[in-house]
Amino acid sequence: MTEARPGLSSPVVNANGQVVEPSSLGPVLVTGGTGFLGEHLLRALRGKGKAVRVLTREPTPELRELSVSVYQGDLLSDANRAEKASAKDVDLPENEALDAALDGVKEVYHLAGMVSRDPARTQTMMHLHVDGTRRLLHACKRAGVRRVLLASTSGTIAISREADPIPDESWPYPVDLCGEWPYYLSKIYQEKLALELAPKLGLELVVVNPSLLLGPGDRRGSSTMDVRRFLCNEIPAVPAGGINFVDVRDVAPACVAAMERGRNGQRYLLGGMNWTFAEFLGRLGRIARMDGPWLKLPSRWNRLFEGAVKAVDELYRHRGQTSPIERISFEMSQHYWYCDSSLAMRELGFATRDPAETLDDTIRDVRKSLRY
Repeated sequence: MTEARPGLSSPVVNANGQVVEPSSLGPVLVTGGTGFLGEHLLRALRGKGKAVRVLTREPTPELRELSVSVYQGDLLSDANRAEKASAKDVDLPENEALDAALDGVKEVYHLAGMVSRDPARTQTMMHLHVDGTRRLLHACKRAGVRRVLLASTSGTIAISREADPIPDESWPYPVDLCGEWPYYLSKIYQEKLALELAPKLGLELVVVNPSLLLGPGDRRGSSTMDVRRFLCNEIPAVPAGGINFVDVRDVAPACVAAMERGRNGQRYLLGGMNWTFAEFLGRLGRIARMDGPWLKLPSRWNRLFEGAVKAVDELYRHRGQTSPIERISFEMSQHYWYCDSSLAMRELGFATRDPAETLDDTIRDVRKSLRY
């Protein structure tokens, strides 16, 4: 474990107008703090004067700049010893780094995860999202943690074959639609486990479900990959479905609000604009000042084209090569990812910025990364 020296931040004032020192508020723990949303969340927490701890396998220079305490480790340490215990309703074996990071912590932001559309990573994502979350919740119980925020995705709720009606938190898990999409399936199982296990362990749990995260700072390029593909002219045709995206800089403070006043056991969709892919790519093209794809297949051809895409994808995978048209990406793009964030707006004060600002900043950031 390495400790970073806490730095100065804006003062926190309580209801009586008194300045409260960050240390007196108690530390919070963030998993996944080196990710896209994680870095923005760390800034939001430090801006509120929080003393922040981060559990990570690989400390980064950015963590040092943010003046957070870094605990080196991961959720799946000693996973082999935990394999049998994880199937039972018993405490799991201790994880030294995790337990040290949780000492004295009352609030945990659980963001750690993997984003991939590759079916070969299905088991890895299931292990990390489901088993890792199970181990974290048991560790939280041991440490006396009061409340956990789980960062999930709108894809555990808001996927539909039609543009209307627009899904909200009351919709069931869309297992029938995303059963072959490993990331979303693993997140559904993660949510179900967390919502069932947390009350048994005496923990409060709130879930946030952001849509596609855009904005600056996606160092790994996992969330902004489709913007990158657009700028590299790698999108051959306009998909038939629709998309919802949201600025990561709006989601980070919403996570803090959900921790502070979100209802126990509640999921909150955090989305921005609901646009068809034609609208989305058209806006990208105008802001980036470049031509986008012009070919748009009529919906009646989608099933025929889907079969062709699947055949090409399997052929390339059989050869150990990357397909020029990914089957899962194509299937996903034929659906509508629209969502209704009214609940988060009412209960969390969630608000979004002008989508043009988000797209402009995303394009600038991706282009900058392409030059290096």
